[in-house]
Amino acid sequence: MKSTLSIPHPAESLVLSKVPAHIRDIAATIKLVAFDVDGVLTDGSLWYGESGEVFKRFHALDGHGLKMLQQSGVIVALVTGREGPVVPRRAAELGIGELYQNIRDKSQMLDELADRHGIGLEQMAFMGDDIIDLPAMHKSGLSISVPNAPSYITQAAQWVTSLPGGSGAVRECCDMILASQGALSQYFHSTRLTGPVIQ
Repeated sequence: MKSTLSIPHPAESLVLSKVPAHIRDIAATIKLVAFDVDGVLTDGSLWYGESGEVFKRFHALDGHGLKMLQQSGVIVALVTGREGPVVPRRAAELGIGELYQNIRDKSQMLDELADRHGIGLEQMAFMGDDIIDLPAMHKSGLSISVPNAPSYITQAAQWVTSLPGGSGAVRECCDMILASQGALSQYFHSTRLTGPVIQ
């Protein structure tokens, strides 16, 4: 008789219903996820103020997903080719200590993260949307992109979210990994996220 412990929560079944089995199998082994920022955590738009300040739009659902991923023991890293004060503020709000800005060689950054945390590259996922992300996507165990990325990027990814960057794509990625690891269900009967939560 099959153990009830192996029966996924209905929410996990829903999340995984459109995810290929081989992607679920890889996602179940992931211990670190590195995310590009512009075009992934944002929609890629850059607004400039009169004084030259840059504004970016983040999605609250993505923030909550990143917090759940961290609370479940998965390391979250932000790796961006740009530099500025906005992303460090967002990372601090979400408790993300692994933030790397002005990174042109994201593949090398993955090697450094693997060494620092003692994690194999096959246990790492990278989510990107542009040419600069391709080497890291190829190197990671699970490469993820967004549907609004150029076609040659989405074709290079093992899995593409249904939601676009900056509009819940990161949350979709987080939910998929959590569900694949049987860790999403805990949040449906847990008080871990009660109280004031910054999303």
